[in-house]
Amino acid sequence: QVQLVESGGGLVQAGGSLRLACAASGDLININDMGWYRQGRGKQRELVAAITRGGNTNYADSVKGRFAITRNNAKNLTMDLQMNSLKPEDTAAYYCAADVVVRGRYQRSWGQGTQVTVSS
Repeated sequence: QVQLVESGGGLVQAGGSLRLACAASGDLININDMGWYRQGRGKQRELVAAITRGGNTNYADSVKGRFAITRNNAKNLTMDLQMNSLKPEDTAAYYCAADVVVRGRYQRSWGQGTQVTVSS
């Protein structure tokens, strides 16, 4: 099993920055791709950014050039999301996710989420 804990959310004015962190624990060796998702009020959860075990990244068009995802595969696996030039439409609950190999199949683990609110 894998446990994911997010931190770093909060309230920021438009144009400001926040850095989210995700700390993983448990069966770290079986974690493959990781990513950040977000869900605004009344909206579906959407992918914000993803990163492979090797460090390849993928971003939603809405955050390209503003957000940066990083990952540290050291003993205590962590993943960060640096968010710059924040906009009110970035307001959402942000979730850390990890694809974990369990008995030969991928299972997705989720963190509990952290709220990001961007005021205009």
